[in-house]
Amino acid sequence: MEIRRAMPVIKTGDPAQARAFYEGFLGFRVVMDEDGMLMLASTSTPTTQIILALESSSAVDPELLGVDVSIEVADVDDAHKRAVTDGLDIVRELRDEPWGIRRFFLRDPSGRTINVASHIARRP
Repeated sequence: MEIRRAMPVIKTGDPAQARAFYEGFLGFRVVMDEDGMLMLASTSTPTTQIILALESSSAVDPELLGVDVSIEVADVDDAHKRAVTDGLDIVRELRDEPWGIRRFFLRDPSGRTINVASHIARRP
């Protein structure tokens, strides 16, 4: 399976303080700022990323608060097929999201919820 990036999802009740820590002390930069989440990337290794998730009644992705790790793969359909074949615990079925990703959630052996996703190819 080709993994493009893996991002821990950090739940926070104080997004301003969390952002200040990750930007100020660790040197991450914000690459996505959406209602309910911030995605930050390393300035030296851009695929090294974290997601800060926060409560919001109008969050773009309210399910993000239930995720522990988000993994982008090259082919999410293949990953889903393998997960089904291997009898893994799929907790949210494969589907397309309006913001341009296709994903499913599964639980790892330690009980963590993993978001496995690919960007939906743009059609001409």
